[in-house]
Amino acid sequence: MNLTQLKNLIEAALLAYGQPLNMDQIRGLFDEADRPEPGALREALETLSRECADRPMELLEVASGWRLQVRSEFAPALSRLWQERPGRYSRALLETIALIAYRQPITRGEIENVRGVQVNPNIVRTLTERGWIRVVGHREVPGHPELLGTTREFLDYFGLKSLDELPSLAALKDMDDVGIQLEFADTVQAAPADLPAANDAEAVV
Repeated sequence: MNLTQLKNLIEAALLAYGQPLNMDQIRGLFDEADRPEPGALREALETLSRECADRPMELLEVASGWRLQVRSEFAPALSRLWQERPGRYSRALLETIALIAYRQPITRGEIENVRGVQVNPNIVRTLTERGWIRVVGHREVPGHPELLGTTREFLDYFGLKSLDELPSLAALKDMDDVGIQLEFADTVQAAPADLPAANDAEAVV
């Protein structure tokens, strides 16, 4: 199989699967005798990524692997395809996930100390149900409170390969478009370039 055929097969698989594919999954598309070497697959992925430069979609490597996604600049127009708009997340929920992301592992009590208010149990439940956070251990203090951390699904959702790619804290000061970013990501795989900050709407949980 030449480079063009390999690239086309990978693109077809990414479009059909609709979720990130890691290198092992891509290699699993082939019979063992015909399985390309990782270097050949990497070259095909890099070629596909370059060819997407002038297309309305992009190839992005996230924590779980590679995925094809619509570019975020098309979000406002494409979001009109869905009549029902997903709920907007509250400032409290987004402040909570930001604290977990930047200060993990962290307990609920530590989140409350930073925010100055009690963490609504519905917020933690919502983040857990979305697969964005999980219990990663327990603090060795009286009561052994749960330590919370983010998940691979969290990284995938925001188009990140690792926590090292989180935007700087200064970038979180712009909070105006978070509702648009989060709502669109629920309907089309178009991860925002930066981790969005919070808005003033009430949480939908």
